[in-house]
Amino acid sequence: MSSASVAATEQALLLMRVKQLEEQHSSFRDSVICAFNQLLDLKDINTGVHSTRLAEWALRVARKLDIPEKDLYQVEVAALMHDVGKIGVPDAILKKSAPLTAEERAIINRHPEYSWSILRLFSGLEEASLYALHHHESVDGSGYPAGLKGCDIPLASRIVSVIDAYDAMVSNRCYRKGLPHEEAVRRLLNSSGSQFDSPVVEAFIPIAEQECNEVFAAAGTSMSAAL
Repeated sequence: MSSASVAATEQALLLMRVKQLEEQHSSFRDSVICAFNQLLDLKDINTGVHSTRLAEWALRVARKLDIPEKDLYQVEVAALMHDVGKIGVPDAILKKSAPLTAEERAIINRHPEYSWSILRLFSGLEEASLYALHHHESVDGSGYPAGLKGCDIPLASRIVSVIDAYDAMVSNRCYRKGLPHEEAVRRLLNSSGSQFDSPVVEAFIPIAEQECNEVFAAAGTSMSAAL
């Protein structure tokens, strides 16, 4: 075998090995992401199930808004892991049935930063970490943690903001019952252009309309109970 053939064979083997390592890295990263979601279930079952639901919705909204397929993984991870920072919030605050104090609210409002600090450590999830960091920003600049406005907020963050708010509104919590679908939609529309991005709200509402019964069942309530 000529030296050129040997070199070509070695290069092909090297490329195959690199591909195998990349696949192993991707598989390991996905396993860790799933493990973190399980941790959220253990920490707060509502948070874990809620995040899984949001990941599916985020992909559907992202496709309706023409986000390229190559970017959808980052959107999916951001939606799934946006609340992973709640692991760092004490249970006494996270599960408190009474209204939060200003100090407690300040602590729970740090969870997007905690989410970012976890996700940014994973190679290849830098975009997802930023999307999670900014999912509580408002388009009028009144949100947190950075007070970003309008298109300065990543589109993926604006998507998570809308679907996160809807799911939280219709879900039962220890401190309140879930809202009816119609009321949750009314609040989304009422805050469209101020807290929420209008095109995202418009893209999401038909999805919520199609699945409202399933959403209420997964959220631990029902249309009749909420009404």
